[in-house]
Amino acid sequence: MFVDRVILYCRAGDGGRGCCSFRREKYVPRGGPDGGDGGDGGSVVIEADRNLGSLARLSGHRHWNAERGEHGKGALRTGRSGNDTVIPVPPGTLVMDAQHGHLLKDLQQHGDRVVIARGGKGGRGNKRFATATHQAPREYEEGRPGEYREVLLELKLIADVGLVGKPNAGKSTLLSRVSQATPEIADYPFTTTRPNLGVVRVRFDHEYVLADIPGLIEGAHRGAGLGHEFLRHVERTRLLIHLVEPAPSDLSDPLNNYQQIRHELEQYNPQLAARPEILCVTKAELPDAAVCAELLQEVSGRPVHQISAVTGQGIDELHRMVIERLNELNEDHEETDETAAVRSRTDDENSAG
Repeated sequence: MFVDRVILYCRAGDGGRGCCSFRREKYVPRGGPDGGDGGDGGSVVIEADRNLGSLARLSGHRHWNAERGEHGKGALRTGRSGNDTVIPVPPGTLVMDAQHGHLLKDLQQHGDRVVIARGGKGGRGNKRFATATHQAPREYEEGRPGEYREVLLELKLIADVGLVGKPNAGKSTLLSRVSQATPEIADYPFTTTRPNLGVVRVRFDHEYVLADIPGLIEGAHRGAGLGHEFLRHVERTRLLIHLVEPAPSDLSDPLNNYQQIRHELEQYNPQLAARPEILCVTKAELPDAAVCAELLQEVSGRPVHQISAVTGQGIDELHRMVIERLNELNEDHEETDETAAVRSRTDDENSAG
């Protein structure tokens, strides 16, 4: 089961109570206070784990509690601190405060973590209150309560390339052709009801992660057809492959279908419309594919490639284009980082001068 959104109820452990105790030993009169401090409560932590691909294991475990700290004891013994509770999630998970709606942490890399609820501080024992004028204190502190927070976890799949298009445009078929993924494939719309990931290996020296995003329909940016559930997974991809079916089963116009998807992406997030895109006409074995490709190139002003997941036509060329575009994006990203570093050093030198 694929789950990409879940609400968790997290409560940290309370701090332990400080101890009120006096040293009582034979031949040691007036031993004085020896009450130890209470232990700190454990915290609730969310951590990214690359071995997970969904939030499904959390859907049946919504309440998470950390261990409380032990109370202090006599003979200046401090109570044991409670253990933290670590909740593993897949990389690409957004952690948001469910009550206020603000983002707490974007867990993108393996090992990224965020403390959701901090444990309470342990109380002080009566030894802490002893002074020269107050040598037999009976005061002690209760441990502070641990924090409580409700968090919304939202998974946005991290992939290099995302497949977008209308339902039945051939996205799942292409994914199954170029990778080991086994998405459901059938001759009716909305066969794919959840995103699928596949690793595409090109020869021995290149590979990329390809995401099959479920088909989008008109009004997806407003939530039609589970639009928001699908569109948010496109945001993580660096490159889009837009698939257009030349002869849709619903007799719709392929050119209008292309423009509708572009409109939905732009309305949902303008940055998606500006993202690099490779435009492909699928099912190239059909007689209408060549005509559709020519008209689509005139309308879009972009190169249009014909591919067929059944016959394999154009698949190798598509791999080559994807690798080239990803390499260009990596170079641009490195140049941007270097420029930012140079600008930061320049600003530091100017401020120092």
